[in-house]
Amino acid sequence: MTHQPEPLLPGVLAIDAGNSKTDVALIGADGTVHGSARGGGFAPQTVGGAAAVAGLAPLVEEAAAAAGLPVGSGVLTSHVSACLANADLPVEEEALRAALESHPWGRSTTVANDTFGLLRAGTDGPRGIAVVCGAGINCVGLLPDGRTARFPALGELTGDWGGGGGLALSSMWHAVRAEDGRGGPTALAPAIAEHFALPSTGAVAEAVHLGQLPFARLHEIVRVLFAVAEGGDEVARELIDRQADEIVRLAVVALGRLDLLDEPTPVVLGGGVLASRQPLLLDNVTARLAAAAPLAEPRVVVAPPVLGAALLGLDHLGAGPAAQARVRQAYDRAPRVAA
Repeated sequence: MTHQPEPLLPGVLAIDAGNSKTDVALIGADGTVHGSARGGGFAPQTVGGAAAVAGLAPLVEEAAAAAGLPVGSGVLTSHVSACLANADLPVEEEALRAALESHPWGRSTTVANDTFGLLRAGTDGPRGIAVVCGAGINCVGLLPDGRTARFPALGELTGDWGGGGGLALSSMWHAVRAEDGRGGPTALAPAIAEHFALPSTGAVAEAVHLGQLPFARLHEIVRVLFAVAEGGDEVARELIDRQADEIVRLAVVALGRLDLLDEPTPVVLGGGVLASRQPLLLDNVTARLAAAAPLAEPRVVVAPPVLGAALLGLDHLGAGPAAQARVRQAYDRAPRVAA
């Protein structure tokens, strides 16, 4: 039998790789955070799974150095727990797991969509529903017996709408049409133009098209949208209402698939759009959820999603409540409260 080398740090290498940022952390088996690092977004759909995983290496090395571990001299940890954006299909999870296993970072490896990390961060165990509304939107559900509910989350191709990207583009759609006469009036038009210091939203669109304004900056429109909605703009309010409806539809379908509509069940809400706690959205979501699933228990999670990856890893190792409490204390920036 081949001898398995002992890990340099018995514990977990937790990875949360999102669209816009990546966090890695080395967590001891007792829940102590020994080292961490943060980098840019994770895009296997653009560069390929192997290249995307290879891009994590500098962050892993930075976290190892912070933990005082010699990089490249052995198996780093007992287990790699990776919650990854764009791991939307089981075949993608399997390919990314294989890519991770090609690096000497852990004796075992699990990969899950990053929404499962959000779910675990907001619950005391592997049971509940999570909806992430950040750059995009997704929903998963999980039961202790391993059953899951999930959606392909491939954008409009699979019926998805919303998140920061969807809200920004829809805001632009309405604003440009208001300017050129194809649509009704909305205060979004002058507000978006003013935000980017350009004469019109048409000029904003041209600047993005010509590469003069980075496409990534369009996410800033979400803040403009909420400000305009607070001023009573009907178009802006309708977009926020549509987003609330979509969030609740996802949650209710997932609850139904797991036969949880008749049981008190955590519904974890996270991602930048929801974590900003905008009352126009959050109050709308809470009211809709109370009507459609009265026993659902909404919770907004603002702790870094890498906490969820760490907890899933500790679950895998069979760590007890004390270890889970220790890592939560390290990462929780605010208590989990009802929406």
